[in-house]
Amino acid sequence: MPRVLSGLGGVLLTPVALGLVIYGGAQLQRSLSQFLSVGEDPLSLFLLILGGLLLLGVALLGALSGIGPMAGGVLWGVLPGLTFLLSPQDIMRLSYDVTGASLGVGLVTWLVMGALFASGFLLIGAGLVGTLSRRRANRV
Repeated sequence: MPRVLSGLGGVLLTPVALGLVIYGGAQLQRSLSQFLSVGEDPLSLFLLILGGLLLLGVALLGALSGIGPMAGGVLWGVLPGLTFLLSPQDIMRLSYDVTGASLGVGLVTWLVMGALFASGFLLIGAGLVGTLSRRRANRV
């Protein structure tokens, strides 16, 4: 049961968390470029923080089973990052078509910078740490 719960949480929560972080960050970037302040958009700041907390929750699912963070990291971070490296124009076009302008700009920025790829590897690492720490729980 812990593996199923962790796996479902990782696969379902990771895209929501990443979407909130990407959208909130893109909106804050737009606000910063227009007003030279992030205080003009408290909703985007809230979404960014909420997305970060959800990502923390996905990483903490590694305490139940490493499957959740690893599956979320591979499915929503590493695979999209690799796909972008193989065909950037097609993925950029698809990103804008599927997500719209606001989220598309943030998503493409994350893809170009490699942030989505890196966040996937960080989630994989969180899952591995959770798995390895359970195996070595009694050793100091």
